[in-house]
Amino acid sequence: MQLRLHGTPGETTATLAALARVLTIRTVSRPYPDRPPSTRHRIYLEVTPRKDTRP
Repeated sequence: MQLRLHGTPGETTATLAALARVLTIRTVSRPYPDRPPSTRHRIYLEVTPRKDTRP
């Protein structure tokens, strides 16, 4: 599965940590900044569901 995180560096870092608890993260791209004056960037992930997580 491919995911795109879009937000501030702090938001994407925190979200990446939270996702790592429920997904196996295979790859993480470098941050791609939005055009100025935006302070947001994008990170692309390749992930798979973990077998050991429960809803």
